[in-house]
Amino acid sequence: MSEAARPDKNEKQRRVLTDFVKAEAKAIGFDLCRITRPDAIPQTPERLAAFLGAGYHGTMAWMAETQARRADPRVLWGDVRSIVLFGLNYGPETDPRAVLEKPDRAAISVYARNRDYHDIIKGRLKEIATRFAARSKQDVKVFVDTAPVMEKPLAAAAGLGWQGKHTNLVSRDFGSWLFLGSMFTTADLVADEPERDRCGSCHACLSSCPTDAFPAPYRIDARRCISYLTIEHKGVIDPVLRVRMGNRIYGCDDCLAACPWNKFAAAASEMKLKAREDLNEPAIADLLKLTDGEFRAFFSGSPVKRIGRDRFVRNVLIAAGNSGDRSLIAPCRALLEDAAPVVRAMAVWALSRLMAAQEFETLSLYREAETDEAVLDEWRQAGA
Repeated sequence: MSEAARPDKNEKQRRVLTDFVKAEAKAIGFDLCRITRPDAIPQTPERLAAFLGAGYHGTMAWMAETQARRADPRVLWGDVRSIVLFGLNYGPETDPRAVLEKPDRAAISVYARNRDYHDIIKGRLKEIATRFAARSKQDVKVFVDTAPVMEKPLAAAAGLGWQGKHTNLVSRDFGSWLFLGSMFTTADLVADEPERDRCGSCHACLSSCPTDAFPAPYRIDARRCISYLTIEHKGVIDPVLRVRMGNRIYGCDDCLAACPWNKFAAAASEMKLKAREDLNEPAIADLLKLTDGEFRAFFSGSPVKRIGRDRFVRNVLIAAGNSGDRSLIAPCRALLEDAAPVVRAMAVWALSRLMAAQEFETLSLYREAETDEAVLDEWRQAGA
């Protein structure tokens, strides 16, 4: 065989390593694994700058602080040559919006009804990375969500799916229900083709948003998003948005659940995460009574634990206020003496909605004893 006809040794090695990492991903339980280049998202810096410039990130200052690294993987790690994207299906067995019709129950986002996915995916990625590094003799780094990595545009560039009008990744096989993780490596791997946008004229995700968080298709204003409000936002929540939150106490699945592509998620791997039964439709009355210790114990290993008891109970009080359920008056009233001002403030709001005006006026002793300005402002707005 002539030198020209002999297969390129480097090309063969690229394909061997590419096949190896994909086989490892499948063996450990990932539903999708595809590869892209670090320069595959050239439009991201401009789009990220526009997002931040409009203030759509709200109080998430870390997004602006890490803007350069977030916009370009090569700034995050100059030696990276290939980026491997992994997808894990977490599609629910039933429509998660059903709980919205049960005002005495709390709606927790599907992704948070099990162990913290960061820990699960990070553990799997580390196993793959260890074996891949030993096989390839190349450097690797793994990331899951919390690092300054634009996983969704990278996943789209790798062909896992496309970014839908709700800005989340949509897969032909799993709809909008995919956890993402990534492995950066100095190895030169065979890149996959990107997926094209298949949303067409559909706007189901946009019209499903209860707080109108989408100023335009493919753009999201986090300051109006219930996921942001219940998880990232500290302090009191805009009263106009509170009434639209319904019984959503941690995250929101409405735009994800509305996606027509979810009908294909039935083909999900049996290795996907299963929800904790006690987190599917917990009773609001029970959640209102959680002390800090009880909260930590109940949500041990759950991503919900990260927001802390006070912010969580704030969210539950908003759900109570929206419920119209007078049986919640007693646990809400008990929280007027809570140590956390944000809890007391939302207790005032919830009671103002659950109680008749004359009945609410009997709570004036709590108002007179209050010293926190934010809580006093709630009393004033309630007309007490």
